[in-house]
Amino acid sequence: MLQEVVSAHLPVGEKLAIQKNRIAGAHPEARRIAVVTGTHGDELEGQYVAWKLARLLEKKRDRLHGTVDIYPALNPLGISTIYRGLPGFDLDMNRIFPGSSTETMYEHIAQGIVRDIAGADLCIDIHASNIFLREIPQIRINEKNAQELLPLAHFLNMDFVWVHGAATVLESTLAYSLNDMGTPTLVVEMGVGMRITESYGNQLIYGIFAVMNHLGMLDEPFIPVAPPIVSTDGHVAFVNAAESGIFLPRVSHAERVEKGQTIGIVSNPFTGEISEKLLSPISGMVFTLREYPLVNEGSLIARVLGGAAS
Repeated sequence: MLQEVVSAHLPVGEKLAIQKNRIAGAHPEARRIAVVTGTHGDELEGQYVAWKLARLLEKKRDRLHGTVDIYPALNPLGISTIYRGLPGFDLDMNRIFPGSSTETMYEHIAQGIVRDIAGADLCIDIHASNIFLREIPQIRINEKNAQELLPLAHFLNMDFVWVHGAATVLESTLAYSLNDMGTPTLVVEMGVGMRITESYGNQLIYGIFAVMNHLGMLDEPFIPVAPPIVSTDGHVAFVNAAESGIFLPRVSHAERVEKGQTIGIVSNPFTGEISEKLLSPISGMVFTLREYPLVNEGSLIARVLGGAAS
């Protein structure tokens, strides 16, 4: 059932409305999870998850104990215009939570979203990468919430869990705000901007059903999932370009590399020269890889998950 979460008036008599699809089974008050996506208008991986999850849950409604709220588009204007931020404001929506009733229109919207999700037994906040980078399916957790969130993250069927240092996590994100209010929230990152990777979406949906089963929300046989690799900041190495040019990869996404192996080259189309060879600083798996070929000095090329992770 579609429900309006919060709305605000726009010019020319129009209205900005955030909606959710509420799918309730037997005893809907028993448990509630929220699946949210579309905070950034150029991240479309979650659109596939929202669509297919709703279709599958409708078929499982007689086995559903509790409620699943699906929020396909927290930033509907951004999605409709393929604009990453908030159109007309040049703001990142994931930098204005938990919102306010006395500030801008979008802060009012943000506050309404947080109030609607708050109190859920679990929130899954789905993101894709931007148009420049491709990410393998992963969960990112603030280290201050790791003790509570890691057990839930193990059910979500992602390839690995990256536990971030608290100093690197922005307090104005949706996930930080909800976790700070006591609503467990897992951030999923996968795929690439402006694209849909169906295999990644299906992998996550499988995990959502597994965590629902764990929470007693789905009356069907337990769905086993592979345990993820758990990593901390100390296990992750970054590869950045020192030169501008065209990046040409020499490894595949999710490939294992050895220390000193060539990740790719930066080519100079004007001179025909190789401006730079980019080498892996550690042995491990390339979990982030540059998708967009044009790079400038300092551009992120890859992240490598070191073999020390467990």
